[in-house]
Amino acid sequence: MTESASGSGQYKFWILRGLLAGAAVAAATVGFRLVTRSNRARNRVVGIIPARFRSTRFQGKPLVEILGKPMIQRTWERAMLAATLDKVVIATDDEKIAECCLGFGADVVMTPESCRNGTERCNEALRKLKKKYDIVVNIQGDEPLIEPEIIDGVVKSLQGAPDAVFSTAVTSLNPEDALDPNRVKCVVDKHGYAIYFSRGLIPFNKTGKVNPNFPYHLHLGIQSYDAKFLGIYPHLDPTPLQLEEDLEQLKVIKVDHEAHGVDVPSDVAKIEAFMRERNIP
Repeated sequence: MTESASGSGQYKFWILRGLLAGAAVAAATVGFRLVTRSNRARNRVVGIIPARFRSTRFQGKPLVEILGKPMIQRTWERAMLAATLDKVVIATDDEKIAECCLGFGADVVMTPESCRNGTERCNEALRKLKKKYDIVVNIQGDEPLIEPEIIDGVVKSLQGAPDAVFSTAVTSLNPEDALDPNRVKCVVDKHGYAIYFSRGLIPFNKTGKVNPNFPYHLHLGIQSYDAKFLGIYPHLDPTPLQLEEDLEQLKVIKVDHEAHGVDVPSDVAKIEAFMRERNIP
């Protein structure tokens, strides 16, 4: 887990990585795997800001004005400051949002209303872009103060981990927000890989109270994806955890881990094959 400081000095954030297979985070039930320690360079990066008008919690949110500017414009302006992005586009299915964004100079890609979440909308937008990209950064449209350094952080983290298919970021959780279901929490392992995301407080101690001395993590609304993996994402089956928590990032992780014990003679060949596949001496 990589620690960074924001440019404005307001807070620190940490970068997490997710693997497709073979580590603490794994993509479920899909035949696609990145080659272990791939040498494929991932230098071409596009930032996509998904924006929809119809929201169950806040209809028309991208167009709400914040100090005289639509929120989506403020998010776009911040994203444009990121040094790692070759291009920034806004992906929407709404003509009012498209007209607004074109008005302040953004590139807009129209996407279908059928997109179930921002990640699927990013994939639809990516397919329509003429240029090919290696990494796609999903930047939430309701983050008008997103730090460009956070965007750069998730990109560099993914570029630095050839076996990872996505990266994201967390920061310290304010204890006052610990029980707010709109503040998504995250737990990570000692290597900086995400274990689980939840709207509930995690970890949760037996007293049932928030521990003011525990370093809880708040998930920041940004993910970067390997472009090839993003193309497969819509075809992954929804998981029970994803549906229960209503968190799209849970679609690409599973918390059950493959066991590699030797219980019967036939397990020897299985574990040898596993070790050869991963170059374990």
